[in-house]
Amino acid sequence: MFIGIDLGTSSVKMILVDNEQNIIATSSSPLTVQNPKDGYSEQNPKEWIDATIECLEDLKSKKRKEFSETISIGISGHMHGATITDNSGSVIRPCILWNDTRSHKECIEFENQSHDVRAISGNITMPGFTAPKINWLKKNEKDNFNKICKILLPKDYLRFYLTGEYYSEMSDASGTLWLDVRKRKWSDELLSCSFLENKHMPDLVEGNQETGILKKEFKDKFQFNHNVKIVGGAGDNAAAAVGMGITEQNQSFISLGTSGVFFTPTQDFLSNTGDAVHSFCHCLPNKWHLMSVMLSASNCLDWICSVTNTSIQKSLTNVENFYSEKDSIANAPLFLPYLSGERTPHNDPHIRGSFHSIKTTTDTTNMQYSVIEGVSFGILDGVKSILKVNNNFEKIFMVGGGSRSSFWIQLLASLLDRKLSVCEQSEYGASLGVARLAMYADKNTDDKSAIIKEIKISNEYKPKSNNINILLKRYEIWKDLYSSNKKIAYKLLH
Repeated sequence: MFIGIDLGTSSVKMILVDNEQNIIATSSSPLTVQNPKDGYSEQNPKEWIDATIECLEDLKSKKRKEFSETISIGISGHMHGATITDNSGSVIRPCILWNDTRSHKECIEFENQSHDVRAISGNITMPGFTAPKINWLKKNEKDNFNKICKILLPKDYLRFYLTGEYYSEMSDASGTLWLDVRKRKWSDELLSCSFLENKHMPDLVEGNQETGILKKEFKDKFQFNHNVKIVGGAGDNAAAAVGMGITEQNQSFISLGTSGVFFTPTQDFLSNTGDAVHSFCHCLPNKWHLMSVMLSASNCLDWICSVTNTSIQKSLTNVENFYSEKDSIANAPLFLPYLSGERTPHNDPHIRGSFHSIKTTTDTTNMQYSVIEGVSFGILDGVKSILKVNNNFEKIFMVGGGSRSSFWIQLLASLLDRKLSVCEQSEYGASLGVARLAMYADKNTDDKSAIIKEIKISNEYKPKSNNINILLKRYEIWKDLYSSNKKIAYKLLH
């Protein structure tokens, strides 16, 4: 048996699978996020521990016999979070999360040092990444900075709690801005940009390598029959990719979740910092991946549904009927989906969402359509950014809540001019991904190549030509709107 733990922002999800990757049991436990100031986003690591223990207890109660035969565990986690510990291993302050934007000034300072940050890290400096958070800490909480012994990503703090060992793995470490992504090792030059040294970092492994044994107190507490191994695991999107079987350069996926992600593996290190493309190591040896990220995707739909007091299903039906009228599309408002800033391709923490060209005839359905269209344009932006450096992907799988809408997927297929394949849904995809990585630690698993299986396809959508010329014309205007809004975005917030 194998356990996959997914430490998400809103919950810990856990899965128990057997040697054939059959799901034996699942569990989840909610987490909370604190926002002490505008732009601040923090979490108490104790919640991660409590939720993990709760899920383990739940799995044990559901399938006691199978649970006791667990051989190894893999851990996934939300990326970029700064969890700092002192000499005793105690957490110094709440973890600063991936969606925290307080360090936007430190991003500029981080890149204005003597080393070529983008060339080494493969990435542009963003407030979401770990490094500028520590630079902010040095400037604003000097006493806490001086106490630092180790800086751990969220899942790696959970690993430390369970094993007593300090480890991270390549995919998650790529999001710190301290990793030489091409060479797959900590960079002394990049660490110096945050006034740190290698001694402040955990040791690095690949996602399928062992990082220690579960502490005896937990082995006894949960009555495991074996010394349970913990493997490196993965950052959340890399874990989800492995859960879908996406490890080769001809594969990719789009996630229409709270955020919008386009992810594709590469055989070599590639980078496009000019468009804020994320260039990370994959969680398996000698593999990398490119990723575009828009911060607000399906949550834009959630927002407009809340504002208009309309259900998501009713909104999607409204939009589909609206789309059948060409004149309606041409005269619809345009929506910028930047409710909380944007990453790819703009790297702009100050830009916000907005409607444009609202008329006396604009109604609820017009606005709902504009939101769906605006998010779709944002996905197109991300794919175009990656196409500038990599066009090897052929298969594009769709996941996330938005992929349940046939209309939305058909719209995207037409915009991208590519076939899109909708996968069987599983909210435990990242958990399954790291459970698969955990299987590499089983000495009885002979055929390691059979561990990563491609996910089953439930439906396919091919591009359609109707309305595409109108859409592409609107897309060009939509891009100009960002350029215009950028000039006043900072003033509007400050």
